[in-house]
Amino acid sequence: MFGKWANNYYYGKSGKGDFKKDDLPQNRWQLFWDMLRTRLSGLCRLNLTVFAAWLPLIFVIGYYVNHLFNWMNIVEMYNQYLATGQLAESMTMESIAKMEEILAGMDPVQFLGQILKECIAGACLWCIPCILITGPVQAGLAYVTRNWARDEHAFAWSDFKDALKANWKQSLVISGITSLIPIIIYTSWNFYGDLANTQGIFFMIPQMLVVTMSIVWMLSLVFMYPIIVQYEIKTMGLIKNGIMLAIARLPQTIGIRLITLIPAAIAIIALLMTNSLLALLILACYYVIIGFCFTRFVYASYTNGVFDKYINVHMEGVQVNRGLSSNADDDDEEEEEQQSETLSE
Repeated sequence: MFGKWANNYYYGKSGKGDFKKDDLPQNRWQLFWDMLRTRLSGLCRLNLTVFAAWLPLIFVIGYYVNHLFNWMNIVEMYNQYLATGQLAESMTMESIAKMEEILAGMDPVQFLGQILKECIAGACLWCIPCILITGPVQAGLAYVTRNWARDEHAFAWSDFKDALKANWKQSLVISGITSLIPIIIYTSWNFYGDLANTQGIFFMIPQMLVVTMSIVWMLSLVFMYPIIVQYEIKTMGLIKNGIMLAIARLPQTIGIRLITLIPAAIAIIALLMTNSLLALLILACYYVIIGFCFTRFVYASYTNGVFDKYINVHMEGVQVNRGLSSNADDDDEEEEEQQSETLSE
């Protein structure tokens, strides 16, 4: 009995279709939740497999955040000593003397500002190699999650590996440009900000222009990796189409980006309110378990619909609305009913 039940569970009943027309999702919202429920365990397994590619970036961010908070605690204890004359448990007169030597007459707030700038600059520099190596992995994830998001088969490991090998060159170009975005924003913000303070607010225009272009690029990444794995296109065409789609669907793309950043936003708010690194630890666990693959799955569900509307509908022979109920499903069901009636007669 149990053997028959197991066979039915894994393979379905012979002579009976897996789904009826009424079982198919009627819209992309239903398709997203149905596929997420079906592929949740696969996303977790794949995330654990590819997590190593993001480990250097997580380490760099964690290191500099921890470094900054250590200095904040030291300065806070030093200010407490100046105000009350009492030493904190972890401080000695030697550490007070060393702190006074480091400050050298500088205001503690200004000192923390300098430490913050050093941490941001160091993190931006280390982000270049850390983000660069994630490009091919993003392409592999884009292929697998694209198929899963439209209810098509894909092996979690072998298809991911094949997509990575086939698209590593273009994906490295995209991740290479992306890796320069943090240092470009930081450098231009400081450079044009200083010019705006000394020579006039006119220099705020290029400052805002660089930030705006960087934001548009980050939004276009939602489309670029799916375009890499779905279409044969040159790198310049890839970049152009990714940016154009991001601008054409600007409100929706911003919304998708913000949705995927909710866990990080919650962790940052908790970090600022509690001054504890526990929030970052919980955030790291989320990304270890499912975070990277879930984010790419959300992007795939969104970009599948955008590609059908703006690209696939204009390409001859390309099927659109995969995984959704369509008129073709109605025709197939009518044919099956007519065949069954004919056989019964």
